[in-house]
Amino acid sequence: MVMSTIIEKIHSEIDELSERRAGLWHRLSERRDPAVAAEIKQIDSRLDELWHAQRAERARLRFGEREEIVKRARAEERLERAA
Repeated sequence: MVMSTIIEKIHSEIDELSERRAGLWHRLSERRDPAVAAEIKQIDSRLDELWHAQRAERARLRFGEREEIVKRARAEERLERAA
């Protein structure tokens, strides 16, 4: 339940920023404004971070913590070498 809440929060922020960016693009289409262009660039950067965080969280939920994955992979490697 907690994990889905994290993804929901990320998704909610993505939606809000996407809406804000759409409005800014509309304003930018009406006239050139360097401040609006800079804000769009900042929003794009934040959206990239959020999409990365969402992918990482989904992967963590599906496959487990990174440390555990590495531990399992090393154990499997040892078993293969021993066989």
